[in-house]
Amino acid sequence: MAEQILSPENVRLAPAPADRDEAIRAAGRILVDAGAVRADYLESMLEREASVSTYMGNLLAIPHGTNEGKDAILRSALSFVRYDEPVDWGGDPVRFVVGIAGRDNEHLEILSKIAIIFSDDDAVQALVDAASAEEIFALLSEVNDS
Repeated sequence: MAEQILSPENVRLAPAPADRDEAIRAAGRILVDAGAVRADYLESMLEREASVSTYMGNLLAIPHGTNEGKDAILRSALSFVRYDEPVDWGGDPVRFVVGIAGRDNEHLEILSKIAIIFSDDDAVQALVDAASAEEIFALLSEVNDS
């Protein structure tokens, strides 16, 4: 993969959004702005969430599109938003919203790398404590290793 899956400009720090759907839209807009997906992918992300929660545990949710939405993916990419306050994700607290768009099953490898990071409580705490988007990007840099 020549292009980075996660680029520094796709990592954001944000106050708590109004709700879960707004958090999903924010993650999706970053992917649209990065040229990774068409705007209609956002609707696909909301449809996926309506059918099955993308809450993963350890303050993490990974919203992504439905199988029908995959045609809207132009290239594989991630967006990463850390919220100052937890988002209510169907009763679960979420501080990290990782929007994902994967072509040709690349998202499976991406998901496994994120899962490894978030299975480590110290790594999660470091992401909570990070003072800047740049620091978060550095902590997540292994998702770009192929």
